[in-house]
Amino acid sequence: MMCFFWRSVLSQFENEQRYFEVMLPSKMNQLERGKKAVIMNLLHGNLGRNMIACCDADYDYLIQGRTQTSRELIENPYIFHTYAYAIENLQCYAPSLHEVCVAVTLNDQQIFDCEEYLRQYSQAIFPLFIWNIWYYRTPNYKDFTMTTFCNIIEAGHFTIANAERLLQNVRRKVGKKVQQLQERNPDFRESYQQVKEDLKRLGVTADNAYLYIQGHHLFEKIVEPMVKAVCDKLTANRQQEINRQSLHNTQRMNELASYNSRVEDVKAMLKKNVGYMRAPQFKQIQNDLEQFFSEWDKQQEAKKQKNKSANDDSDTQKA
Repeated sequence: MMCFFWRSVLSQFENEQRYFEVMLPSKMNQLERGKKAVIMNLLHGNLGRNMIACCDADYDYLIQGRTQTSRELIENPYIFHTYAYAIENLQCYAPSLHEVCVAVTLNDQQIFDCEEYLRQYSQAIFPLFIWNIWYYRTPNYKDFTMTTFCNIIEAGHFTIANAERLLQNVRRKVGKKVQQLQERNPDFRESYQQVKEDLKRLGVTADNAYLYIQGHHLFEKIVEPMVKAVCDKLTANRQQEINRQSLHNTQRMNELASYNSRVEDVKAMLKKNVGYMRAPQFKQIQNDLEQFFSEWDKQQEAKKQKNKSANDDSDTQKA
């Protein structure tokens, strides 16, 4: 999926002078794994010559240079990243989820507002998310790890009927942990506010915090169960409609078989979701690459003109 994502981004910048081969780290070196290993050990010799690096941002974008990997991510002009935590987060872009439900079920009924649910979920976890980034910007991040954070913000088994209760439970758990962290760090107010303001500068708000939490958690624990519950209900509604409208049993069986054969798998459809192309974070990736290749083209043209001038001078001297 990472290969497909970056191929879809980079293909628009291909021309007669430039093309891309997207290579996963495992293709380059079977023994080196992870973003840090790739950036630090494998790519430095080639970056900027015939290679750029594209990766998930993880927390490295938000901690703003507090680690070596983070510094490379935000300072190296040849490294591009997702801004959101990972590709999975972009696949879960809230305004696109109704379209995913329609694609899965072929039913355009609006029975649940996935976008609003994720907005409220983000608002619920946002105070604790700031604390998690606050810790990751210090050497004491092990005192409040991402794993602990994800355990607290897990909503539980989703159904359409209990959605509000799940949000209330998340708010309760977040509030309890926030109080503990405040008591543990009595002088937190100024530095906490600074982190909050810095996150706002980086594009993180209470409404979109879901895009910046761990991607696997968001996809597997929050969005996929929600979308599946909605799709199951939409499928059942469509099946009931077929039952009501069929004139006889043969027609009913044929219509149901035809419809059921066209219902898609939720997880697979989320993986195929490209609604993130409307997301500000995706547009920022495009802007970064556009600026980079615009400058690259200018440099190549300058080299071409310089070489042409040198050849012209050499021909003049020979004459």
